[in-house]
Amino acid sequence: MAKIVAADCYLYELPLPEKMGDAKHGVHEHFELPIIRLTNEDGLEAVGYSYTGGVGGRAVLAHLKYDLTPVLIGKEANDIQDLFEAMYWKTHYIGRGGAAGFAISAVDIALWDLKGKEQGHSLLKMAGGKNQTTRAYAGGIDLNFTREKLIDNVEGYLEKGFQAVKIKVGRPDLVDDVARVKAIRNLIGPDRILMVDANYGFSRDQAKAAADAFAPYDIFWFEEPIDPEDIDGYAWLAERTSIPLAQGENLHSPREFRDVIRNAKVTYIQPDASNCGGISGWLEVAKMAKTAGLTVCSHGMQELHVSLMSSQPHAGWMEVHSFPIDAYTNRQIELHEGLAVAPDLPGIGVDFIWDKLAPFEIKL
Repeated sequence: MAKIVAADCYLYELPLPEKMGDAKHGVHEHFELPIIRLTNEDGLEAVGYSYTGGVGGRAVLAHLKYDLTPVLIGKEANDIQDLFEAMYWKTHYIGRGGAAGFAISAVDIALWDLKGKEQGHSLLKMAGGKNQTTRAYAGGIDLNFTREKLIDNVEGYLEKGFQAVKIKVGRPDLVDDVARVKAIRNLIGPDRILMVDANYGFSRDQAKAAADAFAPYDIFWFEEPIDPEDIDGYAWLAERTSIPLAQGENLHSPREFRDVIRNAKVTYIQPDASNCGGISGWLEVAKMAKTAGLTVCSHGMQELHVSLMSSQPHAGWMEVHSFPIDAYTNRQIELHEGLAVAPDLPGIGVDFIWDKLAPFEIKL
């Protein structure tokens, strides 16, 4: 086994093709991409990364450069669990999620990439290899769109072959939300799947009222209706609506996921490998979900999650996110009859186009 001899860290601030908004974060104009590139003593290179909604990338980069790189240099790259534990406890006092969690996730992804390249195995195979494909939906960040623009956007998803779509809700007037949900249900017809996502913009009572109002439109799930830390609130809402609840993108540690899985009465759990401990963390959450009889889904970074989701027998739906990380890689998501196809390449299957990223690098 070859030891890690170098760790190079980068941060990119990538523009979005148009302004995108949701109920709690406001309007996004760009997203951030922290990347770590590892080199072992045989000269083999591997890449790991995270992403943000536009805030905190510099903190993630600082954790990578100053806190985690010293943990990695000189260590055997295949000791992924040992390195995960070392990074976790190194940042425990100021971490357990937050920017430190995003940084640990990026490193963990790089370690899996290096392992796969050393062994000639794809992430799909390393993660279990149940299937080659997974169900995928288009996840819009579209609360700021006019109704006409929203309809045009979803029509674009249908033209690409998506059989499931998600729109944002949480506008100031519930009547407006309902009109938008109705318009999209009418557009996609009764046989396609429609999800809604409030980005925890509602109080408990507001979420209950919204769920009642959305129910006639056959909503597949209601994502993050309330504060993701309000576990009792999710259980309360689950008992008062027939719409299944989903959440997970804002849970950044196994303990948080464990508590939600046990007590929140959600149906769909949505870990994001960019912030929940990388591939190791994502697979741990997937295992928890399977034990509890829940469906594991994903949030964001579809270029990586396609392999993880395809590997799991209890996988639900993979989000194809509006932050287009894969626009900066050599492989975009492939859809066949609404199914996303996992790459059969050694490592994580994500190969960045460095010349395309270069103009957007942030130097610290």
